[in-house]
Amino acid sequence: MNTFIVRCGEVALKGMNKPYFERVLLERIRRALKKKYSGIDAKRLEGLIFIRMPDEYSVEDIISDISKVFGVASVSHAVEVEHAFDTGSDMKAIGDAAVEYMLNLIETRGIKTFKVETKRADKNFPIESPKISKQIGGDVLKGCKVLSVDVHDPDCRLFINIRHDKTYIFADKIAGFGGLPLGTNGRGLILLSGGIDSPVAAWMMAKRGMLIEAVHFHSYPYTSERAKEKVLDLTRILAGYCGRIRVHTINLLEIQQAININCPADEMTIISRRFMMKLAESVAKQIGCVMLITGENLGQVASQTAEGIVVTDNAVEMPVMRPLIALDKVDIMEIARTIGTFETSIMPFEDCCTVFLPKHPVTKPKIERILESEAKLDVAGLIESALAGMEIETIYPE
Repeated sequence: MNTFIVRCGEVALKGMNKPYFERVLLERIRRALKKKYSGIDAKRLEGLIFIRMPDEYSVEDIISDISKVFGVASVSHAVEVEHAFDTGSDMKAIGDAAVEYMLNLIETRGIKTFKVETKRADKNFPIESPKISKQIGGDVLKGCKVLSVDVHDPDCRLFINIRHDKTYIFADKIAGFGGLPLGTNGRGLILLSGGIDSPVAAWMMAKRGMLIEAVHFHSYPYTSERAKEKVLDLTRILAGYCGRIRVHTINLLEIQQAININCPADEMTIISRRFMMKLAESVAKQIGCVMLITGENLGQVASQTAEGIVVTDNAVEMPVMRPLIALDKVDIMEIARTIGTFETSIMPFEDCCTVFLPKHPVTKPKIERILESEAKLDVAGLIESALAGMEIETIYPE
C-alpha cells in the first residue's frame, strides 16, 4: 500500500469550526479519488489526513489528483514504519527504513547531500526530536556512503514524523492549491463567456469553497454552435476542480436587436450587460445561488470602467463578486495556464459581446441616461422571452 499525508493549510486555522472543514475536505478527497481508484482508506488524525492506496496505482497521478482538491495545502508520499513500542527496536526500524528510502532517492534523483528534520507529534516517544534527527542522520551516513550532511542547502530534506503507532518518512511536500473545501461557502453563479477571464474567476471563487453554477449568453445564429461548444469545453475543465456545473445557456439576440433599434448606439454594450445581469439574477434565484460572479477586471474594456461597473451593478439586487477586479492581465493569463483553460479560451470563436458592437462605446455612462434608454424597451417581456428559451446542460468531472 502507498501512504499519502495531506496537510490542510487554511482549514487548520478555523478554530471551533476546524473539525467541520476537515470532514468536508476529507469527503472531497474521497470523491475525487473514487472516480478513478478503488481500495481507498482515508482518515483524519490530529490535523492531517492520511490516505492509503493500493500500490498498483501511479503515485504521481494520485498526488496530482489530491493536490487539485481545494483545501489541500500539500501532499507527501510517505513510507510507514509500524511501532513495536520498544524504543530501541523502533529507532532501528526507523533507521533501516530511512536508509532504504534514501538509497532509492540516490538512484532516482542522484542526490548528494541531505538533512534530517524530525517532528515528534507523539510526545510520549522518549527521545527528543534533535536526538532522533542526529541518530537517523548517522544511520543514513553509514548506509549511504555517497551522502554527506548539509544543514543549510541540502539536496534533500528527510522528514521524520513520529506519531503514536507509526512513524512516517518522506522527502517531498507537493503544493496543492490551498483555499477552502468546496461546499463550505455557498453557491454562486458565474457569467461564463468563452474568454480567458471568467473561467479563472469561477476557479478562484471555487477555491474559496463556493459551489459553482454557470450562465452563458450567445447570439445564435450570429454566434456559432462551435462558440457554445467552446464554453462547454471550458466548463469540462473547470468541473475537474469545481465538481458538477450546470450551464444555463440563454440567447441574447432578441434583446440586442431591441437595444439596437431603440437605444443610442454607444449604449449597446452597457445596456446589454445590464440585461445579462438581470437574467443571471433570475437564474441565480431559481437555483439557490447567493451571489453572481463575473470575470470583470477594472479598466480592461469599455464596460469595465468604474462608472460602467456602477451602472451594471445597479441592474441587480444580488451581490456581485469580481475576484479578478485588480489583477493584471498577465497574472490572469498565468492562472489560466496553470489550471488548463488558457489554450481553450484563446480559440478564435466569437461571443455575444461582438454582436452589434459600437465603434465608440460609452466608457463613463450615467445611470440616469441609461435608465431613460431602457424605458424605451419592454424589459420584463424581453427577459421573460429570453428565459423561456433557456437551455440547461449539466457537466460532470471526467
